[in-house]
Amino acid sequence: MSDENPNYDPTQQNEVIDDMFEKYFLEYASYVILERAVPAGEDGLKPVQRRLLHALKEMDDGRFNKVANVIGSTMQFHPHGDASIGDAIVNIGQKELLLDIQGNWGDIRTGDSAAAPRYIEVRLSKFALEVLFNEDTTEWQMSYDGRKREPVTLPAKFPLVLEMGVEGIAVGLSTKILPHNFIELCNASIKYLKKEPFELYPDFLTGGQVDVSNYNDGARGGKVKMRAKIVEVDKKTLKITEIPFSTTTGSIIESIIKANDAGKIKIKKVEDNTARDVEILIHLAPNTSTDITIDALYAFTNCEMSVSPNAVVIIDQKPRFLGVSEILRSSTDQTLFLLKRELQIRKAELMEKLLYSSLEKIFIENRIYRDIEECETFDAVIETIDAGLEPFKKDFYREITREDILRLTEIRIKRISKFDGFKADELMRRLEEELLEVEDNLNNIVRYTVNFFADLIKKYGKGRERRTEITQFGEVQAAIVAANNQKLYVDKVGGFVGYGLKKDEFIMECSDIDDIIVFRADGKLSVVKIQEKVFVGKDILYCAVFRKNDERRIYNVIYLDGKTGRTFAKRFAVTGITRDKEYDITKGSPRSKILYFSANENGEAETVTINLTASSTAKKKIFDFDFSELLIKNRSAMGNLVTKYSVRKIAFKTAGKSTLGGVDIWYTTALGRLNKDEHGQYLGNFGATDKILVIYKTGEYELTNFELTNHYDPRQVHTIAKFDEKRAVSCIYYDGDQKNYHIKRFLIETSTLDKKFLFITDHNRSEILMVSYEKKPRIEVKFKKLRKSDAETSLFKVEEMIEVKGWKALGNKLVYDKIIDIKILEPEIEEEEDEDVEESVLEMNNEDIEENEEELNVEGEEEIKDADTEKKFTNIELPSEDKPKGGEAAHDGEQLGLF
Repeated sequence: MSDENPNYDPTQQNEVIDDMFEKYFLEYASYVILERAVPAGEDGLKPVQRRLLHALKEMDDGRFNKVANVIGSTMQFHPHGDASIGDAIVNIGQKELLLDIQGNWGDIRTGDSAAAPRYIEVRLSKFALEVLFNEDTTEWQMSYDGRKREPVTLPAKFPLVLEMGVEGIAVGLSTKILPHNFIELCNASIKYLKKEPFELYPDFLTGGQVDVSNYNDGARGGKVKMRAKIVEVDKKTLKITEIPFSTTTGSIIESIIKANDAGKIKIKKVEDNTARDVEILIHLAPNTSTDITIDALYAFTNCEMSVSPNAVVIIDQKPRFLGVSEILRSSTDQTLFLLKRELQIRKAELMEKLLYSSLEKIFIENRIYRDIEECETFDAVIETIDAGLEPFKKDFYREITREDILRLTEIRIKRISKFDGFKADELMRRLEEELLEVEDNLNNIVRYTVNFFADLIKKYGKGRERRTEITQFGEVQAAIVAANNQKLYVDKVGGFVGYGLKKDEFIMECSDIDDIIVFRADGKLSVVKIQEKVFVGKDILYCAVFRKNDERRIYNVIYLDGKTGRTFAKRFAVTGITRDKEYDITKGSPRSKILYFSANENGEAETVTINLTASSTAKKKIFDFDFSELLIKNRSAMGNLVTKYSVRKIAFKTAGKSTLGGVDIWYTTALGRLNKDEHGQYLGNFGATDKILVIYKTGEYELTNFELTNHYDPRQVHTIAKFDEKRAVSCIYYDGDQKNYHIKRFLIETSTLDKKFLFITDHNRSEILMVSYEKKPRIEVKFKKLRKSDAETSLFKVEEMIEVKGWKALGNKLVYDKIIDIKILEPEIEEEEDEDVEESVLEMNNEDIEENEEELNVEGEEEIKDADTEKKFTNIELPSEDKPKGGEAAHDGEQLGLF
């Protein structure tokens, strides 16, 4: 090439090509952003949406049009074919706001597509006609081929982009604005106009639940979590009644089956009964917890989804990143401007009508039309009429032009002959009244705009209430809720763990997403991801599924320090650790090793017997060591010295109790979940056998354990508390069968967990009016004794109204015709019992006890020998009225230990 053309420069040609690519790419990117993917800030519509709505307006005659015809009409303005227009019109139609639809338009819940365009019909809704179109305030441009005119943007008087939502992908840019609630948008605009604060959160046609904690006003960097609504039909069946945004019933079911096949959840079958309402029935496998399965559905299926909004709109021909609040403020300002412009146009029209009506009346009543009979030229006619109007010109708001006079000459003789001055005056009076109203609205444009949004709610808000429940989601720990689909095996000598070692020692059930914690005899600790077979080091002492942040599993260890030869003991928990990294639980010296190891799920501290070697110089070669004397420290702590002599053997002697005490539990009302993080209502300190009492608004109660995986529907829970078998439940309820009111107090006599018991009458109109689990509740009741009597208010101590009865009892009837309201007051403070008897007994010595043995009604004597002191304890039962309160009392037949 260079031989044929000595002036050829490949570098220059490459630069030309680069310039061409840069130019064409920028033009294409700009075109896609402005004309295809991103909505305009003025009306919230993409070009294809705007053009099809404009085409519908041109076709509008109040009747339905075939969608195929609408697509054809829209193609006069939109150059990108019928497919994009068809998709756009179906998308808008399914949102049930701008279009009235007829025929099979598909279902966003099931994912069913719409019928062919020739089978479905559409027309503009009344809402669209009111808020989108105005010939006088629309800016126009020529269509792509120059044959038609089309709007640059529609004069939208509503934030459409926020109500319908939008999603688009351009070149190097994308937008995702979530849909919001119609009524909430109108109310937010009203608050903005009144200079009041407002908040906006997404609302979806599919319903479900949404966590907007990180919504970030819909701007970049935010995140929204969405969940299906799952209810428990019974202990074997769950039902999904609403689904998350961007999912379908088909995708939900497919993800559930996939999770079941992967072993993450255990179900028997899934039924899709969706018709008018969503209904997906999930039948659980035997012995499967509904609460854990619900969490697993959120963790492993499409029952929980997350979306990252990214609000981008076109303003002044440039894409701008905004929050939804800023978009709403901009839209509201535009609405105010458009309404003001419409009022100004209407004012001008009214003033012109008044002017012409006045001219017409003067022309006819003053018989000016007779003066023109003698005129020979048309100019003379104009001059004659103008002269006749001259005395009245000072009363008009503007000068009278030749065009005004020409209109008077066009009045027909028939109208002049039938002119009614009274009707003309009435017409002018109405015009003046309307003009005054328009001027008042112009002077109070903010008030007028507020009334405009209020009227939108009144006319179009019915049936547009919020569908998606705003709540907060607790974090689901996938490893906790995953179903056990594998088995953990260990080769302790060879140093392997995994679910593929089926010939070796079985340890426990596990899931394929679990981590495994391993302790070795050389004092090394590590955590690894479970696999089919993984090497962790030889001489494994212990391995199990690792639970992160588990502070109650305590490891008791006695180890030999290889450097000093001394033996140390320690207790520690492993809450967090780096996977695949080895840690020392000894001092890390060479030849260190573990002599004794135990893992305790609830912090138990056992006693062991330590045997020293025969060659040691210790006086006592066999002694017991109690782990309960050790404090629980960090895993890297050295521990306490047990002995400096050589140890021959350590053997377990006796089991001990937990040294951790109970677990503090809180209840988060918004989530309906238990937690240990001090969020929400404090329920108390729970021991291993303690239970939770849940009283529901339906008049049922239920006992549950205090597992953090428990679910409680906050909409149904009336009271939740730590269960006390000696505390009575107090309630007042309406008996729907007998149509009267009852009060009852009862003890919880059942012990079955996770089963609801109805303690009011079984009638669909029976309802709870008041429930209290306080010891001595007080209430304020507002009631009517007779139907026509005045309302009265009284204070009552519930325990004085009725004694404790069985939970199945009806209770005592209240002789009130109607209970208007019940307020639960602060409970009565219990008076401290007289402790004189207790104090006198405690001050007695053994001689006093012997002298007063008959008086104190001694039932028996039991000798308890202490290994060191051989002291005697005498158990004396006090009379029931003198029993002490609190710490030293036993549960039944309370006894006091005395020296």
